[in-house]
Amino acid sequence: MDFNLNDYPYPSQRRVILGKRCAAATSQPLATLAGMEMFLAGGNAVDAAIAMAIALTVVEPTSNGIGSDAFAIVWDGKLHGLNASGKSPQNLSLDCFAGMLTMPGLGWLTVTTPGAVSAWRSLWEKWGKLPFEQLFAPAIRYAEEGFPVSPLTAQAWKRAAEIYLPLTSPEFQPFKQVFFPNNRAPETGEIWHSRAHGKTLREIATSGTESFYRGKIAETIANFASDTGGFLTAADLATHQPLWVDPISTQYRQLQVWEIPPNCQGIAALMAIAILEGFDMASYPRDSVENFHRQIEAMKLAFADVHRHVADPDFMEVAVEHLLDKTYARERQQSIQHQAIELAQSGLPKGGTVYLCASDRDLMVSYIQSNYDGFGSGILVPGTGISLQNRAAGFTLEAGHPNRVAPAKRPFHTIIPGFLTQDGAPLGAFGVMGAPMQPQGHLQMVVNMADYQMNPQAALDAPRWRFLAGKSVLLEKGVPHRIVEGLIKRGHDVQIAPEFMFGKGQMILRHGDALVAASEPRADGLALAS
Repeated sequence: MDFNLNDYPYPSQRRVILGKRCAAATSQPLATLAGMEMFLAGGNAVDAAIAMAIALTVVEPTSNGIGSDAFAIVWDGKLHGLNASGKSPQNLSLDCFAGMLTMPGLGWLTVTTPGAVSAWRSLWEKWGKLPFEQLFAPAIRYAEEGFPVSPLTAQAWKRAAEIYLPLTSPEFQPFKQVFFPNNRAPETGEIWHSRAHGKTLREIATSGTESFYRGKIAETIANFASDTGGFLTAADLATHQPLWVDPISTQYRQLQVWEIPPNCQGIAALMAIAILEGFDMASYPRDSVENFHRQIEAMKLAFADVHRHVADPDFMEVAVEHLLDKTYARERQQSIQHQAIELAQSGLPKGGTVYLCASDRDLMVSYIQSNYDGFGSGILVPGTGISLQNRAAGFTLEAGHPNRVAPAKRPFHTIIPGFLTQDGAPLGAFGVMGAPMQPQGHLQMVVNMADYQMNPQAALDAPRWRFLAGKSVLLEKGVPHRIVEGLIKRGHDVQIAPEFMFGKGQMILRHGDALVAASEPRADGLALAS
């Protein structure tokens, strides 16, 4: 792909990192160092990715944990997809939500079977080079010896205090004791540790994850659920299996853009990209009202279909092929006019996240794991450091909807790893964190690179937009005022929002014989290469 490595139209005081042998990028410098530690020990990109994922459960607990779910795309000569999302508990029925109008965001009703630990093992079994236990060493060190909390993680921790500290039910108390031991969030630079977290990681490592799903750890999780009104059982953990899946894609200009298929929302990015393909975006300046307007409207239309039809694939009534059909995309494109769409409708028949990437000469890994919203459910299994995700909040209570909550079902997932190829050759991994911001971030990265030839760091630095609902759009502070005014004139309800609303991304692409690594200016992240 053609891009200028010296072009930085949106200076963030960061530059692309160049290497030849290997590269790693995460949202937290200590996690990136964990990956480079594996490379220096003779490991490959998968070893590095797993070590970084494990380390992030310690050094960025505001976004993910041992109780997270995960997805991955790996290139080893062809693309492989991994869906390590867990199902809802087998005894979680619709009756549990009687009287509720919407899904709750905290507590046992939001907990699904954790899948991230199974992702670590599955990736290592297929490609790992170093001993499995060695991949845990940096994370265990950070957990047991402590680490200084980074600035943006400290800010997220402080925001979370307002949500979790007021919780008084017994099931929330272990969580508060671990993450808010002095009844407050740790400050920037304050040393935080969790020896229980380190102990659990040791047991997962030495048992090859068996203890987590069928042994002592599984029993501890199930017992705590039983004692405090939870639904997760030993049987739920024992029957969990990650899925190897074929990534789905669409063509945009010279790029083939790849995502994981449903139950995750990666298809939203592909649908918006397909809608946008019919416009000559390069004929408008990147910082123009027309560019922003058309991207926002394409995303709005894609979300209308995705929120109506995407669910656990075993429950979907509309095929993925229909959602990605180019003829349908051209039909949807006709809905984009000069003024903002009031309320986008589905056009088909009705029927806290961390991202990382790693590359070497042979393997390229795009990986994401998350507790979903912030710290997750607010439930931590005592003595383990395992904070459980609130992923079941991704279900709906709407009657007849394919994503309606049910037992033993995977919920609609927001986390999506991305990958780019060109003419069948791999370019590399990319991702942008942030719940519904993720497909919107993917769309913006692809347009920035394909239509405006931005290098990875410039593509990440560029000011972003975020569609919310109806005509509501958030813009970053860096968006020029003339664009703000222009979008308002077109009927968009525009607000300027804090930077943390627009996601956190990483990217590693091949450029000739070089690896080009970039890390998000909106996070504490770090990209390294050698």
